[in-house]
Amino acid sequence: MDVLRVAACQVNTVVGDLGGNVERVLDALRQAEEAGCDLAVFPELAITGYPPEDLLLKPGFVADNRQALDILAARTGSCAAAVGFVDVGQDLYNAAAVCVGGAVVGTYRKRHLPNYSVFDEARYFQPGTGEPQLFRVAGVAVGVSICEDAWNPAGPIARAAAGGARVVVNLNASPYHAGRLAERERMLATRALDAGCALVYVNQVGGQDELVFDGASLVFGDGGELIARAPQFAEHVLVVDIEVPPPFRKRLLDPRGRPPVECLPAVELPERPASKRPPVAHRPLVAPVLAPLEEIYAALAMGTQDYVTKNGFSEVVLGVSGGVDSSLVATIAVDALGADRVHGVAMPSRFSSESSLQDALQLGRNLGIDVRTIPIEPAHASMLEMLAPVLGGREANLTEENLQSRLRGVVLMALSNELGWLVLTTGNKSEAAVGFSTLYGDTAGAFAVIKDVPKGLVYDLCRDRNRRAGRELISEAVLTKAPSAELRPEQRDDQSLPPYEVLDPVLAAYVEQDRTRAELEASGFDPSLTALVVSLVDKAEFKRRQTPPGVRVSEKAFGKDRRVPITNRYQG
Repeated sequence: MDVLRVAACQVNTVVGDLGGNVERVLDALRQAEEAGCDLAVFPELAITGYPPEDLLLKPGFVADNRQALDILAARTGSCAAAVGFVDVGQDLYNAAAVCVGGAVVGTYRKRHLPNYSVFDEARYFQPGTGEPQLFRVAGVAVGVSICEDAWNPAGPIARAAAGGARVVVNLNASPYHAGRLAERERMLATRALDAGCALVYVNQVGGQDELVFDGASLVFGDGGELIARAPQFAEHVLVVDIEVPPPFRKRLLDPRGRPPVECLPAVELPERPASKRPPVAHRPLVAPVLAPLEEIYAALAMGTQDYVTKNGFSEVVLGVSGGVDSSLVATIAVDALGADRVHGVAMPSRFSSESSLQDALQLGRNLGIDVRTIPIEPAHASMLEMLAPVLGGREANLTEENLQSRLRGVVLMALSNELGWLVLTTGNKSEAAVGFSTLYGDTAGAFAVIKDVPKGLVYDLCRDRNRRAGRELISEAVLTKAPSAELRPEQRDDQSLPPYEVLDPVLAAYVEQDRTRAELEASGFDPSLTALVVSLVDKAEFKRRQTPPGVRVSEKAFGKDRRVPITNRYQG
């Protein structure tokens, strides 16, 4: 029985960092060489980083990407490397290069281009055409495919296997959302079983703007059984010996019959010297899957860490109000960056309760972060006095409330300007959906950590993080008090909005499942509640367009996912 030693190399690339990405690939390739691997597989578009978006409109960028690939190929040795890059002909192609012995020996162009959800590949690429090419590595015929190709049951994996491939590798940049790993595993197990060949799925890891890539690369046997799984949310080189039985045996036992074999051409790669193949002394790693809440939390932390560091910042600042949202964001920031790089600012106004201020200061002590107190009352009083000639005589209303929020935004941005700290905002998805936020106030900042986290999930994540810590990082007082912006006396969120446990299911159905108002009512939601929520969501679209990016953890987040017109009279 033939054995192919493969390294699934999930690396954290940076969009546009061509030279840095080459070095990241070469570092992992060196590990694969030292482990005696025949083939190392890297993520989709590993040279450019994913997604490169409109960088692809720059001819110079495309040319530099090809030059970077040539530099990488020239430094390959006896372990072949399958690496994602942008290929160019009459058009651009999302492609994989197979490199070995100092040269590019073949390429594959992605056949199926996703153009839904967060994907815009049809904007930039043409699909590859023609028959796929095989590569004979260590005597084993290997097929190559890229990401979306695997989701088509009659696509390139099936064709490569029918043409003689005994192993197919699949290069990916598959973004995370809750539950995505289970979906992938089900699909890939079916694809391997149907094709009757082993399948190596390699996924990118790391944060890129709103997107987080969770790694969790997978290897399946020709019967659809899981052989190996890399860790989630971590760079890793997963080394696996894949036992490849003779192809005729699988065909003889296939209950679907034996269709005629139409062998595809194969590029012969040089054999790796036997003396350079050390034994693998361990069983293949099957990394455990994180629990659902821990998985979402890890995505939020990785997305925050990479957004901050990849954009050249080292420290962050956020307003800490003593509320649950800012407490969760501060905790995530500490886990992502370290307590010494996180700064909190308490900014009490005339309406802030002493208990909330104490909760904010206690959070700082629990997390070990610097929390400074900067009262906004002097500025608030001055603003009211300044505006009195124009607004005087009117009863206090939302204008005065929003002034407080905007003053806090000014304070945080001043600290950012002077000290170089990146501002994290603290609004959650429920608030963003219904416009329960202040433009240029609590929405002012660079990165919205929990922008895609509904309010109910905020509480769940806090309690789970406390459980894992074995102590109260976020105090029980914060988790049990009524949510309030504290912008007027005795204010509570439920005076302006339905209780979050009532609101969140309606928002999920309307925003994430795209149901109309009539469909919501037909499914049992109260008509008056539905009318209110739909109206609030639609009217707040102009606000959401002006808010910073944040980590995507759901199947449909505001931003790249959900794109509706601001000017819109559809009453659905």
